[in-house]
Amino acid sequence: MIAGTSSGVGKTTLTIGIMAALKKRNLVVQGFKCGPDYIDPTYHTAVTKRVSRNIDSWMFSHDVIRDIVERNSRDADITIIEGVMGYFDGKNPLENTGSAADIADITESPVLLVVDCASMARSAAAIVKGFQTIHVPSRIVGVIANRVGSESHFNIVKAAIEQECHIPVIGYMKKNNELHLPSRHLGLIPAIERGDLDSYFEMLATEVEKTIDLNKLLTISETNSLEKVNHSIFEENLKGNVKIAVAKDAAFNFYYEENLQLLRARGAELLFFSPLANDPVPEDVDGLYIGGGFPEEFAEKLASNEVSKQSIKAMIEKGVPTVAECGGFMYLTKSIETTEGMSYPMVGVIDGKVAMQSTLAALGYREIFGMNDNFLMKEGEVAKGHEFHYSIFQPNSLYPPAYELKSRFGVKRVGCILHSLIAGYVHFHFASNSKLVDNWINACLQFQEQKRNAI
Repeated sequence: MIAGTSSGVGKTTLTIGIMAALKKRNLVVQGFKCGPDYIDPTYHTAVTKRVSRNIDSWMFSHDVIRDIVERNSRDADITIIEGVMGYFDGKNPLENTGSAADIADITESPVLLVVDCASMARSAAAIVKGFQTIHVPSRIVGVIANRVGSESHFNIVKAAIEQECHIPVIGYMKKNNELHLPSRHLGLIPAIERGDLDSYFEMLATEVEKTIDLNKLLTISETNSLEKVNHSIFEENLKGNVKIAVAKDAAFNFYYEENLQLLRARGAELLFFSPLANDPVPEDVDGLYIGGGFPEEFAEKLASNEVSKQSIKAMIEKGVPTVAECGGFMYLTKSIETTEGMSYPMVGVIDGKVAMQSTLAALGYREIFGMNDNFLMKEGEVAKGHEFHYSIFQPNSLYPPAYELKSRFGVKRVGCILHSLIAGYVHFHFASNSKLVDNWINACLQFQEQKRNAI
């Protein structure tokens, strides 16, 4: 695991650089990311050429975490888990649940701690010492000093940490603005697809090779293999043969890989299409999935793509069991209004508009309780997920709420049920309760039967 003392300490840059440098050695590298993050795994995937996975100890069980890591690491030479926020930052300030430290314990992973050493010397040792002692046993086996001023500065920091903390400082990265991530979200997918970031990944690998002891890194990374989990939720358990269309492009690309994997494991054939390319929904599908992303950044293009819009609207009105999350939910409303005040017509199946704002409207974990016996979540069923959005929904009509969300701010009834559509801002993680996948597949099978009876 590559963990940091805080957010913004340089974990992602170092993780990508180390992955790229190890890939240059012809090693098979498998990436993972702690927490509900869609952006960092996209970088991992681009560098390693293997799909990076999210793991989260609040959203799903310890066995599911071990299962995801074990099954996706079987043919890898090294697994690299990027931490989240500071090493001990999670759901609760009084314990480790949801933190990188919790994930390290669950997966028995040795940890490299990234410390921002700008403007400090011996004090860096005090920081590392604190991280070693707050949780026992400490899994921190090494340190990388980030943003040092020079090699001599690094040597001072290294001497202090190794004397006081008795673990190696295996390298450093200098302050260098050119190493900052060039894109954090909006243009990321198109940039990766065009290969625009390949030279950046190569530059990072070169810098890592110069100042980080990769041989030492490989040595201290050795650990016990995880045991195969019995009764895995990802084992093939076909409920029936159904086809689910999935909107996937630069505007809609926030999907947990495990969500897609669980759908396939239950018998769904996933057919991808692009609203940005004005694709219609593939013919003869039994379900529709429109995930999150940045529809507001492509609002003008999406507004003009009538083929996609009318096709999606027709499918939903026909009763195709549909799940729309965050950006997908926004796309299904009457319009999206940008922060500049420009309004763009969207699919229009949900009577209301979305207005973007410059401040966050919602951020954080959510416990999700089913309401109104909708096809995805029956009364009494519970799942977990998260919210992250800058927009607010302004409805013109009232809809039955799809679920109740519980967070540290209280409980609210949100989302909407329309025809066979479940839509709202929350991002579900189906590994938190795979029964939701069974429910969706069953709804698709029922729709399939209705189609047959109508012929």
